[in-house]
Amino acid sequence: MAHSFASPHSTEFQTDIALDASTVIVLDFETTGLSPNQGDRAIEIGAVKLRDGIVIDRFQELMNPGFRVSGFIESYTGISNQMLSSAAPCDEVMDQFADFIADYNMVAHNASFDQRFLDAELNAIGRDYRGEFACSMLIARRLYQEAPNHKLGSLINYKQIKHDGVFHRALADSEMTADLWLAMLDDLKQDHCIDKVEFKLMQTITKQSKANVFKFLSNYSN
Repeated sequence: MAHSFASPHSTEFQTDIALDASTVIVLDFETTGLSPNQGDRAIEIGAVKLRDGIVIDRFQELMNPGFRVSGFIESYTGISNQMLSSAAPCDEVMDQFADFIADYNMVAHNASFDQRFLDAELNAIGRDYRGEFACSMLIARRLYQEAPNHKLGSLINYKQIKHDGVFHRALADSEMTADLWLAMLDDLKQDHCIDKVEFKLMQTITKQSKANVFKFLSNYSN
């Protein structure tokens, strides 16, 4: 069946982006460390662009941070200094990624981490974004309280989402996060009778206590 998409420049399309939780960019960074405030940089960005819950585009690039990464990061991510030596610099890749983001809202697992690096890398080149963030990990903590933990790999197994076993590479992690995100949207529709899940609702779920979240969702659907 053919899908009819609104023009990216239309008011209808921009409104859908702002409201619809199934129209988002799901992203993941691999980095040299934990904090851009301590000089750490991004070394890979992976992202999938969802439109009405369908992947319509992908973005994946290694990026050279300008210095050698540690042996631990090489082992953890599988990204070697040799691979990074031939990669484009961070500013070039992030300029392209800023164009990819456009007006979309964004999702990441442990979003505060990815948002810190996105902000730092875009600030360094004078770029910005208009969308907002939601955190799939915080939402999963409310919706899947019986899960053994809320790491991405554990949740993928908990929800029985198929995957190829690759973790800690940016595109693979963003694709799995997208699958988890869509599973959460489906669960909200099925379990709580919410016909159209808005992005703001997903953000609001993270602000609810674990004890109160299901009462909140019950009242929301009514």
